[in-house]
Amino acid sequence: MPRDVNSKKHEFIGVSLLILSVLLLLCLISYSPHDPSLNTQPPRFPVDNQIGRIGAYASDLLYQVFGFAVYLLLLPLLILSWKLTFGREIRNPSLKGIGFFLLLTATSALLQLFDFRPQDVNFKAGGLTGVLVTDLLLPNLNRTGTIIVIAGGLLLGLLATTRFSLNGLFGRVAPVPVPAPARLWQRFREWRKRRKPVRTVVNIKPTLPQTSEPTPRPTPVKAATTAAAEAPRITLTPVRPPEPEEPRPVPPPTPAPVQASAAAARKFTLPPVELLNPAENPFPVNEADLMERARMISSKCAEFGVNGGITQIHPGPVVTTFEFKPDAGVKYSKITGLVDDLCLGIKAESVRIDRLPGKATVGIEVPNTRREMIMLRELIDSEVFRKSNSKLTLALGKLINGNPYVTDLVRMPHLLIAGATGAGKSVALNCMITSILYKATPEEVRFIFIDPKRLELGLYKDIPHLLTPIVTDPGEAASALRWATSEMETRYKKLALRGVRNIEQYNNLLRSSGKQLSLLENQPEGELEKPLSYLVLVIDELADLMMVSSREVEESISRLAAMARAVGIHLIIATQRPSVDVITGVIKANFPCRIAFKVASKVDSRTIIDGNGAEQLLGNGDMLFIPPGTSRITRIHGAYVSETEAHEIAENLRKQGRPSYDESVLHYGEEEVDEAGNPVDPGYQDSLYKDAVRVVIGEGRASTSLLQRRLSIGYGRAAKLIDMMFHNNIVGPADGAKPREILVGLDFLERLNAE
Repeated sequence: MPRDVNSKKHEFIGVSLLILSVLLLLCLISYSPHDPSLNTQPPRFPVDNQIGRIGAYASDLLYQVFGFAVYLLLLPLLILSWKLTFGREIRNPSLKGIGFFLLLTATSALLQLFDFRPQDVNFKAGGLTGVLVTDLLLPNLNRTGTIIVIAGGLLLGLLATTRFSLNGLFGRVAPVPVPAPARLWQRFREWRKRRKPVRTVVNIKPTLPQTSEPTPRPTPVKAATTAAAEAPRITLTPVRPPEPEEPRPVPPPTPAPVQASAAAARKFTLPPVELLNPAENPFPVNEADLMERARMISSKCAEFGVNGGITQIHPGPVVTTFEFKPDAGVKYSKITGLVDDLCLGIKAESVRIDRLPGKATVGIEVPNTRREMIMLRELIDSEVFRKSNSKLTLALGKLINGNPYVTDLVRMPHLLIAGATGAGKSVALNCMITSILYKATPEEVRFIFIDPKRLELGLYKDIPHLLTPIVTDPGEAASALRWATSEMETRYKKLALRGVRNIEQYNNLLRSSGKQLSLLENQPEGELEKPLSYLVLVIDELADLMMVSSREVEESISRLAAMARAVGIHLIIATQRPSVDVITGVIKANFPCRIAFKVASKVDSRTIIDGNGAEQLLGNGDMLFIPPGTSRITRIHGAYVSETEAHEIAENLRKQGRPSYDESVLHYGEEEVDEAGNPVDPGYQDSLYKDAVRVVIGEGRASTSLLQRRLSIGYGRAAKLIDMMFHNNIVGPADGAKPREILVGLDFLERLNAE
């Protein structure tokens, strides 16, 4: 009922306004200066105005105030009448009221400025309103400034009261044929372009890669016009190969010829590249499809208020990068918030948005309709891989622009890999292992493979590079990590004895002497020093180890990751559970280089690479990589090596020799028993055990912090010594924060020294 009453009320007001508009129009068009008004005496003859005496007075008053601009008063009355009568919504009434006031005032001032009026009227062309405005503006702005201000008022009034839009106006004007002078200038610019050297090719052939770390690719030469005014330019991979920057090994990098001679002396040959499958021909670039996608991206961004334009297009093997240059005032966070909307708008599986270093544009990475398969042979055949002197060179894949990407494990010095099941972790591990096998002999690199899942690393069983059989038992894996920690300390002693800082300097010292150096201290008689080989520990599933013995595994990994770089021990760890209980803060802090494959959520992505983006990857080897020496994330499309290829490479290596296993690695640090079956304390095997007992008995208290300070050892070793003392009833159990009780006296030391 109230709705019907309200509708009737609006109709009543609308019809009333219509009647008022008709009366006003009639009185204005029938105006006569001889009719009675506020300015003339009442005549004795009849009134000429069609609305009579009231019309005569009203028309004269309106003409005196607004001049000929008074007819604009009819427009709002008619529009209001129509909207109220038919129940149409009146949007922004206050804005439209201000706009109409500007329109009426500016029109009156414009008419008054040009003084357009017939001879027989007794009012100004712009009325009193026009006189006031022009008298205010002319003394201060002169005639030109006054015209500009009045024109601005008219434009603002039109924008506020109508659907008139400058954007729409210029959008309609754009297709108009270009005038002759502009066409001549355009032809001159095209002629100058043709005279410049060609920097791109039509076909995206796989070219020689860029350096081991990503460097900004050369940007194409642009015309002098703004990017937004031109159509986006499709930039392809340059034919000229970038000059490769060799991975920076630990100085000095001189042993390559000597290593080659050592390999030749042992008659060990690296696998031939023919064992790998060749790459397929790349798909041709469909320029029309790329231009259409660029148009869709621009229009979709404009729908959500993100104005800008596509300036360049960079096709790649898997994704195409559209360079989007936002207008001034557009926030980067507003652009990144359009990821899901762009996926819907361009019908893409996934879209990733990232800043382009060194440019004022944003890269919008859209998957190609047809994905190119990246074969490992392309990377092994590349010049940058062949020229790399590092024995731990890793061929990861291709950048989004199609350039092969090669890096060095020595520089990392450890690598953490995480991603969902089926995202490409196992294939990436195979590519990394194969890359090293194509670079190093068994004397140069040794592997310890830890594969609790018993699935992925079995292909490399019994290759001569293995130091131990493939470890599948979590307990043996913990022992192998303990052995690696001990081996790290032993190598550091060797380096300290020779006064060198890293494994490269140590091996160079041995090779440069031309003969084996003297014996080390405590080394068996007749055993000479030999060059140290790199040791790479590959763990395929960290979560399985953390479930069995998380504290011990975490401690060993943390010590190796923090200290083992200089002695040539490196870790490659993969997991499919990127959670904080697996990738702990201690482990993560010592792995600055990390790879994230496709994950399910942003939380998992932040756990791996400290940022979003991994949830938007495509899978099948698509990865985000944090390179050494920078926190800038790089997107790489991983290479593919099949199980057949990996099996043939392993078989080629097995034919050249059998592995020399060290079985003690898998049982290092386990509790031993004597002939009677009683446990033998391994603490007695520690060279500092007696010193630790002496410190504890002398101080009258036992704590790990005391041993750390007095013996200059780490926490893990000090805690182990305390545990062994408790096992042998030298100290009592832990009592909260208090030091342990000493259970023996000085006579115990005498018996211990006598043994």
